[in-house]
Amino acid sequence: MNPKVKICGITNLADALAAAEAGADALGLMFVEASPRHVSIMVAADIARQLPSFIIKVGVFMNAPEELVFRAIGECGLNLLQFHGEESPEYCRQFGLMTMKAFRIRDAESLQSLPDYKTDAFLLDSYVAGKPGGTGEKFNWDLAVEAKKFGKPIFLAGGLTLENVADAVRQVQPYGVDVSSGVESSPGEKDISKVRGFITAAKQAA
Repeated sequence: MNPKVKICGITNLADALAAAEAGADALGLMFVEASPRHVSIMVAADIARQLPSFIIKVGVFMNAPEELVFRAIGECGLNLLQFHGEESPEYCRQFGLMTMKAFRIRDAESLQSLPDYKTDAFLLDSYVAGKPGGTGEKFNWDLAVEAKKFGKPIFLAGGLTLENVADAVRQVQPYGVDVSSGVESSPGEKDISKVRGFITAAKQAA
């Protein structure tokens, strides 16, 4: 089965539409103010309104007030919520929408908290001290293979590029792959030739 491809950190409509045309399955809208890819709910809603209906609209949050999440759901028509902070299992379950919990993977111990979360999927990212995500660093993919034993769809993130995503898909066989900095010309600005190459490499590797 072809992996789903999520292009994260979308900040403008042109990049969103180009990624959709290139074959992306999901686009990530970053509601984390500390991120260089942060978008306001107003900007995100304008982008979301103009996307093809088949695109999964993912809201990315980190330790956000519940009111912000509910507002983003309502105004942006989100399909999936991605939580990148220290959110509790109970917090993740309260929104009535599909959810994905992100985990920063450093070693086998990093997998121990996965079973506590009854989210619809897990996103596995690299651990880099002081950085919650979007680091551009890869981790030991054997740990992603190990994480599949918990029975949830796995989205693989962290340091993926068009040069290594095919190897990642062959080794891990994840449900999906997630990329942000690996297809950018600068933070928040996508390089559409890299986006196309990444999507093609990921889909063909399966």
